[in-house]
Amino acid sequence: MDWFTAPDLWLSRLLFQRSLAVIYVVAFLGAALQFRALIGERGMLPVPRFVERVPFRRAPSVFHRHYSDRFFAAWAWTGCAVSVALVAGVDSLLPLWAGMLLWLVPWAMYLSIVNVGQTWYSFGWESLLLEVGFLAVFLGNDEVGPPVVVLFLLRWVLFRVEFGAGLIKMRGDECWRRLTCLDHHHETQPMPGPLSWFFHHLPKPFHRVEVAANHVTQLVVPFLLFAPQPVATAAASLMIATQLWLVLSGNFAWLNWITIVLALSAVDFGTTAPRTPGPPLWYTIVVLAVAALVLWLSYHPVRNMISRRQVMNRSFDPLHLVNTYGAFGSVSRVRYEVVVEGTADDVPREDSAWREYEFKGKPGDPRRWPRQFAPYHLRLDWLMWFAALSPAYAGSWFGALVERLLENDRDTLRLLRRSPFPADAPPRFVRARLFRYRYTTWRELRETGACWERTYVREFLPPTRLARSPARNP
Repeated sequence: MDWFTAPDLWLSRLLFQRSLAVIYVVAFLGAALQFRALIGERGMLPVPRFVERVPFRRAPSVFHRHYSDRFFAAWAWTGCAVSVALVAGVDSLLPLWAGMLLWLVPWAMYLSIVNVGQTWYSFGWESLLLEVGFLAVFLGNDEVGPPVVVLFLLRWVLFRVEFGAGLIKMRGDECWRRLTCLDHHHETQPMPGPLSWFFHHLPKPFHRVEVAANHVTQLVVPFLLFAPQPVATAAASLMIATQLWLVLSGNFAWLNWITIVLALSAVDFGTTAPRTPGPPLWYTIVVLAVAALVLWLSYHPVRNMISRRQVMNRSFDPLHLVNTYGAFGSVSRVRYEVVVEGTADDVPREDSAWREYEFKGKPGDPRRWPRQFAPYHLRLDWLMWFAALSPAYAGSWFGALVERLLENDRDTLRLLRRSPFPADAPPRFVRARLFRYRYTTWRELRETGACWERTYVREFLPPTRLARSPARNP
């Protein structure tokens, strides 16, 4: 069975497994801290309503059998605890079969969350975590060498992530073909990071080089992942360097980090392999069966990838086992932001004392510099970016957000950086306005200290109040 394992890649497996477990921790932590306002019993898109209209077969989840906020919280925190155990290497202390079952637990638990998360969990990195997490179940532990078949399946995922993203760029916005997309992207991306302003102000010729290098990394280098070593290691290392560049330039939750983790599984660190016994027959059969299943399920993702009508971030099965990926097929030239404000006045007027709600990650106050949040995912902030692109993206939840703000809902306010109203005195009215944001120039930054300059565009939501305002404390 020498062909079945690659003992020299034991360190690659170790780094992959521990790093993936860290991403699981981040994912479960975000679910535990944000779910009440988003999908809780009184959330903007409550799970109980969702499971009433969507059958189990379309979205398998434990929450079809039972849901309460207390149960969801226990579920998410348990997922955190199991993931921490995997970070600590508990799976290596167990028999092979038990270690595999331990890895299966966070995958099944997070699947239950994603399948009821609705638009809050519709991002490509959710499906990517589930697909990679499923394959991690079959990587084994210290009892066996890393199975070659699973390592190549991980490279197959990485290939689809990178090559799919490259194809959708070339088929999409013409600025990718003209090498000009990065003239705008750092300014208009969903959630800028602390260095994004500086990336935007790099010389335009350098932006052309960035785009060209991106095309090479996504359209050429992925094929080298399946070449013999050390070529595969060089290809994976180049992908890691590219992803680290993206980490520095923006906040993309754990998309960049899980891509780096995938690439680690292809790197040969040249370490001496520890002695391991041959794999048991049952393990070999299970791994080969999983490989056959993945190859069979790859039909639709591959067909989508080669289609002229390629779509981004699509799951073709309810378990998210094999998916299609892609990002930024088009790039916005102008940045718009929805600014949410409230007033305590009984009659809302333009000259009323409107006070602005501050979000944690999305741009607001022009003088407030962006912070680094990735790999943590600020779900409301991301959806606010989509809302600014088109009100249609916010149709299912924005009204509920305004209602919660009018109630000074504690769980909703925890998603924000700051509310301008005290807990016992909610606003009488809330409105939303659309602004155009642009980065300031070097001169403007020196003179004003502001990294953004914003201009009012139009009303997004007129002043709105509850049908029956909550009673105020005397």
